[in-house]
Amino acid sequence: MRDFFRTLTGRVVLVTAATAVVAVIVTALVAVPVATRSVNQRIRAELVEQSKIAVELLTTEKQAARERIATDLRDEHVEIYLVRRGVVDRPGLPARVVNQVAAGLKVDTRSLVDGRPSFIVGQPLSGQRSGVILTRPVAIGTTAKVLGSIWIAILAGLAGGILAGALLARFIARPIRLAASAAARLSAGDRSVRISRRGPAEAADLADAINQLAGALQISEGRERDFLLSVSHELRTPLATIRGYAEALADGVVAEDGAEKAGATMLAESERLDRLISDLLVLSRLEAADLPLDVVAVDVVDLVRSAGDAWAARCAPDGPLLRVQLPTQPIMVTTDPGRIRQVIDGLCENALRVVPAGAPLVLAAHAGPDAAVIEVRDGGPGFTDDDLKVAFDRGALNRKYRGIRKVGSGLGLALAARLVARLGGRISAGHAPEGGAKFVVELPYPERTYASRTLP
Repeated sequence: MRDFFRTLTGRVVLVTAATAVVAVIVTALVAVPVATRSVNQRIRAELVEQSKIAVELLTTEKQAARERIATDLRDEHVEIYLVRRGVVDRPGLPARVVNQVAAGLKVDTRSLVDGRPSFIVGQPLSGQRSGVILTRPVAIGTTAKVLGSIWIAILAGLAGGILAGALLARFIARPIRLAASAAARLSAGDRSVRISRRGPAEAADLADAINQLAGALQISEGRERDFLLSVSHELRTPLATIRGYAEALADGVVAEDGAEKAGATMLAESERLDRLISDLLVLSRLEAADLPLDVVAVDVVDLVRSAGDAWAARCAPDGPLLRVQLPTQPIMVTTDPGRIRQVIDGLCENALRVVPAGAPLVLAAHAGPDAAVIEVRDGGPGFTDDDLKVAFDRGALNRKYRGIRKVGSGLGLALAARLVARLGGRISAGHAPEGGAKFVVELPYPERTYASRTLP
């Protein structure tokens, strides 16, 4: 039984049953004074009418009529008192009531008669200081009768509460059970599970949440599989090259004059593997939020200028036409210069892969209103509007353009986006005026620098 009341069904049944019982008790407590007051008002009104009839009959000279009316009134627990010349025929009435009737005044009050709370109605008669007074005890026992019948109402309310609670609990618990079942199937690897949007709005919201979670997991795992396939392909290509040259060297197929070329090729492929593995490690550490950062004051102009000097050698003489566009004044930010340089190098590496010889590759920096801006623009094939929406998703562009044009592992842009975000900045992709792709990195100014600087 204890376990039952730990369930939602048990608690709903308990609450509804308790609510029903409390409602019956409160209703009874309110009804008792109302019922008592209603009964007494009826008694009082009847007593007034009876007093009028009694006056009419008692003023007649028919003794039989007077005796009959007196008997009928007594049968209804009404006592008759006659006042003649200011004196009542028997004791028990309050003196003030007798005096008022003797004075020719009507009386309609409530007072003690022979020690019992009673209604008193008096009518004066024609004659000297005479009248008729009727009394009837105030209704008693109404409270006891109402409270006595409350147990039947409590039992009925308890039964109704249990039945209503069971139905309500079943109605409420059904979407929760469906959600729990769906969650269990999701944890077991079934991503096709969906819940129908039936029931109240909250149940529909719960179904939507589960369905969206299932859909997100399905999409995420699909992307993860595609990403792993892409990375596997990228790993396999240099490994196959290294293995081929290693087997050729081991078998003596490569002559002495070809050993240098074979070694250079193997070295280049191993460096490619090293970069790919490094990118994977950095991504995993970024997602684990434990990547070490060395945040210092940095001049963005010097940082971009040094990047331009390094990439000038790689672009000449048969590569893209590199241009560096920088302001004359320094632009100070607080960031990790090594990580920002890693972002710039990654963006330039992507551009160098697709930009034809002689096409422009631009490194630029300028001071924005609330952030330092670094731009990498090129005159390559660029991106479509749909590409821009997924440009920073891992492997998205790799999957789309593999076999169409030169692509990387699909990690570079995802890594750049996460690095910039970790440093408190923003990165976006767009269309460059040179005809290709444009990447914009925004690094916020430190508060003390931004507050005191005057932008050009």
